[in-house]
Formats: sequence, structure tokens, C-alpha cells
Amino acid sequence: MDFTQFIRTIPDYPKPGIMFRDITTLISHPEGLSASVEALVSHYVPQNIDIVAGIEARGFIIGGAIAQRLGTGFIPVRKQGKLPWKTIGEDYELEYGMDRLEIHEDAIGAGARVLLIDDLIATGGTALAAATLIDRAGGMVVSAGFLVDLPELGGAGKLEDRDIPVHVLCAFDGE
Repeated sequence: MDFTQFIRTIPDYPKPGIMFRDITTLISHPEGLSASVEALVSHYVPQNIDIVAGIEARGFIIGGAIAQRLGTGFIPVRKQGKLPWKTIGEDYELEYGMDRLEIHEDAIGAGARVLLIDDLIATGGTALAAATLIDRAGGMVVSAGFLVDLPELGGAGKLEDRDIPVHVLCAFDGE
């Protein structure tokens, strides 16, 4: 399936020069949502995943569906201050400053094989921070999956440089 046909491109959002890849049109389409989840699940079934971690917020949608289909639990990787229990966090650099991701301190069992999921991989900063956080919690990111890759920004390559295989369903040239 050509998943790009379901993804809306919004020019100059959130700032001039950016081509925003909007997956809400994919996940609102029954065939697009089902096919994208199934395509990711079929790739990960043989990898013996213990738990799926989804990055806030669109990674929750796809990650939760994948976890259910794989028969695993789901860990929300959230922005600072959003989780109600004791957390551990990882700071990371954004284009315009710093941000922080957190998970509950007891979210991952030692040695758990974790699948990291988000909607899109661009520069890789958020995904790398999530992977570092999972490592610190005692888990092992065995792979990362995304609906969309923006290969010119190099994020998938940064994950692969850390020995985290990346699987994407489609790619768009440019930002």
C-alpha cells in the first residue's frame, strides 16, 4: 500500500519552509489505519517484543494498537510533568531550546525487549532521548518503527548508528 496517499502535507507549518506531514488523515481513514498497524505488526511479530513504548502524542495512537496486536503492554513516553507517579527523565535538545521526556520509574522490567514507536522520524532527537531513557530504565530498544521518515534530516541513521534498527512505512523528501 502507498501510505503517502493518506498523509496530508501542510506547507509552512509550524513555520515558513516546513512541509508538515499530517498523519491524522491516515489514522482517520479505516483502511489506512488498519493497513499501517498491520504492516508494522507483521514486521515485528518475529522479534519477541516484550513491551511497546510510544512517544507522546501520536506515538500513543499507533503504539497502543501495535501493542494490543502483539499481545504486549504499552508504555507512554511523555513530556515532563504529565505522569502521575515517580518518574525518570531524559533532557534533549530542540531546534529552539530544551525539552524532557519521562516514563514511570517502574515501567520497564530489567532486560525487557522494547519496541519504540512514533508517527514520524525527522532529526531523531526525540527518538534518541526516548531510547536513552529506556536504556536507563533497564530496557533494551530492539527496534524503532515509524509511519513516516524524512530521510534528509538523518534521524533514522542516528538511531541505526546506536544499533537500533529502524522500520518505516513511507518517506518524504525534504523537511
